[in-house]
Amino acid sequence: MSSTQTASVTYVPKVCAYITRNDDELLVFESPEHDGLQIPKGTVDPGEDPRAALCREIVEESGLSAFGPIQPVAHDVWTRYHAPPKRYVRHFYHVPVHEPRDAWTHTVTGSGEEVGLEFEFSWVDVETDERFALDLDDYVSQL
Repeated sequence: MSSTQTASVTYVPKVCAYITRNDDELLVFESPEHDGLQIPKGTVDPGEDPRAALCREIVEESGLSAFGPIQPVAHDVWTRYHAPPKRYVRHFYHVPVHEPRDAWTHTVTGSGEEVGLEFEFSWVDVETDERFALDLDDYVSQL
């Protein structure tokens, strides 16, 4: 999948990981670029399968490399910018993990614009009322 442009609208394929521990905790981090909690996510590279992109993004952004079976949660088209129109084709997945750490800092790897940034990870209750950046909590209720 790659970014496509149709009638002045850019579509960008994205993957988003709802990583859970013990079925009731969700992995989150905060970033200075956005207000609110975030989850590991990223752009699907041209020709890349969304599940492969998801695994790559999880490793690059969180450092986690061992997880349980990946299950699709939802797909949508979310408008990031209205002028000029930019829409994210978002693929949300549930990814269970066995992770003993309650919190950690990970330096982002890979080749994107976030490389070198430090993300501070922690767990929140799946039923949290906290605000997520970029509407990333749209499907948490489906976990």
